Amino acid sequence: MKNSVSKFLCGALFFSLAGASQLRAQQSVPAEPMQSGVYEPTWASFAKYECPEWFRDAKFGMWAHWGPQCEPESGDWYARHMYYANHWQHKAHVEKYGDPKEFGFKDVINAWKAEEWEPDSLVRFYKSVGARYFMALANHHDNFDLWDSDYQPWNSVNMGPKRNIVGEWAEACKKYKLPLGVSIHASHAWTWMEGAQDYDGKLTKEDGKGKWWEGYDPQDLYEQRHERSLGSNNSGKIHSQWAWENGASQPSEAYKTKFYNRTVDVINKYRPDMIYFDDTTLPFYPVSDEGMKIVAHMYNTSLKNNKGKMRAVVMGKVLTEEQKDGILWDVERGIPDRAQDKAWQTCTCIGNWHYDVGTYKRGYKSAAQVIKMMVDIVSKNGNLLLSVPLRGNGALDDKEIVVLNGIKAWMDINGESIYGTRPWTTFGEGPLAETANPIKAQGFNEGQKYTPADIRYVQKGNVVYVTSLGWPEDNVLTMKRLAAGSRYYKGKIKSVELLGYGKVEYTCGENGLKVNLPKERPNEIAPVLKVKIK
Repeated sequence: MKNSVSKFLCGALFFSLAGASQLRAQQSVPAEPMQSGVYEPTWASFAKYECPEWFRDAKFGMWAHWGPQCEPESGDWYARHMYYANHWQHKAHVEKYGDPKEFGFKDVINAWKAEEWEPDSLVRFYKSVGARYFMALANHHDNFDLWDSDYQPWNSVNMGPKRNIVGEWAEACKKYKLPLGVSIHASHAWTWMEGAQDYDGKLTKEDGKGKWWEGYDPQDLYEQRHERSLGSNNSGKIHSQWAWENGASQPSEAYKTKFYNRTVDVINKYRPDMIYFDDTTLPFYPVSDEGMKIVAHMYNTSLKNNKGKMRAVVMGKVLTEEQKDGILWDVERGIPDRAQDKAWQTCTCIGNWHYDVGTYKRGYKSAAQVIKMMVDIVSKNGNLLLSVPLRGNGALDDKEIVVLNGIKAWMDINGESIYGTRPWTTFGEGPLAETANPIKAQGFNEGQKYTPADIRYVQKGNVVYVTSLGWPEDNVLTMKRLAAGSRYYKGKIKSVELLGYGKVEYTCGENGLKVNLPKERPNEIAPVLKVKIK
């Protein structure tokens, strides 16, 4: 009897201590101070913001959307879908690593060594291709921080490659004078990793004795001390819960504060000029204001660090018109079908967001596709942020290098028609300009079939740059918007030059500006005319 009571009391004490340990793990640490200044965490305060000219001039950025989910080389959202038995990534995981109960995402992190990653040479190459800013993945929905994070022990300095990924990117950007951005996705780990609960997602620090992760708490990574979201047992899809609605499990105060602290930490340490949030509007919006506080901190910090001059750009998705006054609208894999009054950005990838050997085999976007998208985007007052995914080892593959060299060849000749330009009185003409192509949710309307009849315009001073999105078969290009007496411009055409070639013959009448292009093509993607107007 005494032994039974003794065992009961010991068991009760064990569960009490374990419960207390989990409770302490969920309790909030104090929030990092928010930089004070002219901006408060309200949309009314953010309305004072104006997108800095450096960003509007830059037009083209490169993104290294690279982290431990690239290690399996099996595509995007790997850390989530590997935990859903009916998903192909689960099958790929089992074939390569075994049962996720024994070899979970935490172990994928340990397998990731990034042995061929050379940030200096990569950033130098990106700049030579034409990039005028660089975005580094700082964390993804997998909740793993890629810097010497003060608030997330599961980070790339402590494990995996044991290197400061963001820090080394930042050093290379400083050397090659490219503005640095960081992309932050981790607010969603709370619901995104729920499938792990069926495998290794409920492990605790105590379970790590004798394992490679001894001393680390898997709950700092997986964050699964909560009931699952409504419907999450049956599907790996959570798009309908992206804004914390429709039965999404609600994040704890400790989780939200930790996310806030991590983000402020990376801002304070590496002073990025840009921060990209992969969120509907902002992190935890509208259920909490951590994202709003981060924006205010980012803006006030930028003013403080740059002698009162704003350099900061904060990017968010699915914005209202009021919200577009305060942060930059980012469109994922899509392009608005009309020009926008405010600066904005398309983010897209030549393949899958995380490296995928299957996409490598099927093929990437070509240089021609990327350039034509860029010209369309820039004509509508936007920038292009292009991801070219690195392999798990940190290197570009051979096909990606071909694409990048193709972009470089066009930009070397025609870059002046991109950088520093502004929208003209009309963005373009042709079949696509006259066709509706609405954005779906946060974007996803790319894939337009551009033709030589699709013409785009931008301006710089008294020059109008005209790009045909393909070479006309008869080498004759007619631009209706530049007809004599057109309502789109005043004055007269002084000269017409084909970039990379020189002056070309032209006539300007009521039906348009007609140009005879040479048979000799300075590039094979899209001709650019430099039209000077008196």
